Amino acid sequence: MALLRLIPAETNFQFITRHKIFLVFSALLMVASIGLVLTKGLAFGIDFKGGILIEVRTEGPANISNMRSDLAGLGLGEVALQEFGQSTDVLIRIQAQEGGEAAQQAAVNAVRESLGEGVDYRRTEFVGPTISQELLRDGIYAVLAAIGAILVYIWFRFEWQFGVAAVIALAHDIIATIGVFSLIQHEFNLATIAAVLTIAGYSINDTVVVFDRVREKLRKYKTLPLPELFNLAINKTLSRTIMTSVTTLLAVGALYVLGGEIIRDFAFAMMWGVVVGTYSSVCLAVPLLLYFNVDRGTGESTIERP
Repeated sequence: MALLRLIPAETNFQFITRHKIFLVFSALLMVASIGLVLTKGLAFGIDFKGGILIEVRTEGPANISNMRSDLAGLGLGEVALQEFGQSTDVLIRIQAQEGGEAAQQAAVNAVRESLGEGVDYRRTEFVGPTISQELLRDGIYAVLAAIGAILVYIWFRFEWQFGVAAVIALAHDIIATIGVFSLIQHEFNLATIAAVLTIAGYSINDTVVVFDRVREKLRKYKTLPLPELFNLAINKTLSRTIMTSVTTLLAVGALYVLGGEIIRDFAFAMMWGVVVGTYSSVCLAVPLLLYFNVDRGTGESTIERP
């Protein structure tokens, strides 16, 4: 039975000969992403900026438009409503009110009066500025710890050169993901941090597969110039890489379309991360090895730059 392939098993795309184009593009992408974050900032959710979270269930399908109109007239500032799960379930987010705990409780009471009878209040949470700052700090620590652990893992499994190249590619993926969230101003919350960590795991998995083939070729071909050797290794794994990425995109795309608002930002981050992670594994991580001393398994390090 013939295997399903999106691209031929044997390819000879010249990735390495174009590596300078990829490096320039990746550098511009990272600079643009950092610039967007510094100028436009991120649309932090209540997790990171504090506020009130109210989960309600209505007797019948919720009329989001009417509820939004009623709450908009309360003068509570930013109010966001989204349906999740069943059509009767609504999540209400309200920005933090000035005046401490009493002001937060007054805002909840105003919402209750506005929505009237026939509404079941299933959950009410207050996220204060101190907790929100702790969550943001912990999220940053989690991402940095993941990058550090990946560096150590790649270092021990391969060599330090591979670890540095993998971490640079991984940082590229994370910065690009944060940059696109800044560009489109999607809500950046704990679910987004979870998506970033998932992207890190997915990207490094692709990179490890390609690095395994690079190491195999380094030991097999002792005199083949490094650019040709790296290009051969990439092409040998290209069919598998593309197939894995496409099937993952199909699954995450289904979550984005059918998963509802509550998971849409997470799914969007994953879709972008799969695309940029696949690109970095093929077009960034391996070409970076050209600029490091790479051991061919003979006990001697060689450096061959194009």
